[in-house]
Amino acid sequence: MALSTRQLPSSLEAEQAILGGMLVYPKVVGDVKDHDLTADDFFHENHQRLFRTMTYLIDQGQPVEPVGLITRLNDTHELNLVGGADYILKLTENAISSVNATTYIEVIKSRAQVRKLIETAQKIEAEGFENIKSLDELMDDAERKILDVTRQRRTTDFRSSGDILNTVMDRIQMLRSNKEKITGIKTGYVDLDHTTNGFQRGDLIILAARPSVGKTAFALNIALQSSLRNPGAVAIFSLEMPCEQLMQRILSAKSEVYGDKIRSGYISNEEMVRIQEACNEIRKTKIYIDDSAVIKMGDIFSKCRKLKSEQGLDMIIIDYLQLISASSRSNSDNRQQEVSEISRSLKALARELDVPVIALSQLSRGVESRQDKHPMLSDLRESGSIEQDADIVMFLYRDSYQKKEEEAENAVDPVDVDIAKHRNGATRRFQLMFAKNINAFFNPEK
Repeated sequence: MALSTRQLPSSLEAEQAILGGMLVYPKVVGDVKDHDLTADDFFHENHQRLFRTMTYLIDQGQPVEPVGLITRLNDTHELNLVGGADYILKLTENAISSVNATTYIEVIKSRAQVRKLIETAQKIEAEGFENIKSLDELMDDAERKILDVTRQRRTTDFRSSGDILNTVMDRIQMLRSNKEKITGIKTGYVDLDHTTNGFQRGDLIILAARPSVGKTAFALNIALQSSLRNPGAVAIFSLEMPCEQLMQRILSAKSEVYGDKIRSGYISNEEMVRIQEACNEIRKTKIYIDDSAVIKMGDIFSKCRKLKSEQGLDMIIIDYLQLISASSRSNSDNRQQEVSEISRSLKALARELDVPVIALSQLSRGVESRQDKHPMLSDLRESGSIEQDADIVMFLYRDSYQKKEEEAENAVDPVDVDIAKHRNGATRRFQLMFAKNINAFFNPEK
């Protein structure tokens, strides 16, 4: 595809300086390797040929110097294509030492990144004009192409033990002065916060249970309690339930007015006062709900990046993992592979945005066939790499539900919360109290 007639971004001076430096100063060769400079990063074709030949000499254990380079290019009949021996000798005159090499390498790589963005934008433009894809496919491909370019810059160098220790010791000092000992996002549930020290930024947390046990209710309670205790936004992606129904549940939990009364409108004056008071409290929070019935990981990334830039972001909740649509390039015949790709993307989302991501997940029916119906890690449905990618896996178990007991109107049931995997801490089982009629979870002492 033809590119714009305008000159693409490049730096002739930087390219010549690096190639010349490699021919004169062996340390520049090391700098080039350390920064993963490639032939494709060079704009001028003769410089690409020169760099590839230099790389060949390095791989063969031969020194990179003018005579050896000229000999090799002559053998491959490429000497004239790069400008001849005179041009190679001219490069040595423009050589820079290792002191400035990093600056010139960064110039070359940054210009290469800009060129890739321009080329990607033009490909997206061409596909738009061709009009042979659906809007969803076009948007998904555009998001993926842009992400493929930007992710190439997300690399880090080694850090020395001393540098890392300074960071660790600073954190230890901060933790010593933190009287609450909660280092992550507070949930308000004492045993949960004690076990996890709050949900840690960058962690992927899987919350799983059989249908109707209360996992959506628990997730909404975590969203509410966290948003009341932390300044950042909580993003909720509800793929199964419209946002109005979710807010009715949150309102019921906060006001302690029965959910069926809120849905029907049979509300007393005293209950209406409690609802109004709850509304005032909830309005102060930063809970944002997206109830798109169909959503792809690229959409979740985009919306969460925007929300973080505008409001700050403390937590992402997804209800539920298996309903996220796979990307158009996935093999739809292998659902386990698709779910594995989604779980890896959720972990990447947590790390990139530096927030805990709580993803609800289904359990397989196998749990129903056992005498002990407490969930196990092997019960994760279409598990693939879910267990592997997760930092925490939590299961909910409600004995009254499993025994099919008739629920009393005012029933408050104990629910087992089983932290079955905890990458950076202990596993533990504890209880919360669940008042189903008001969709609320409480600490046992409540």
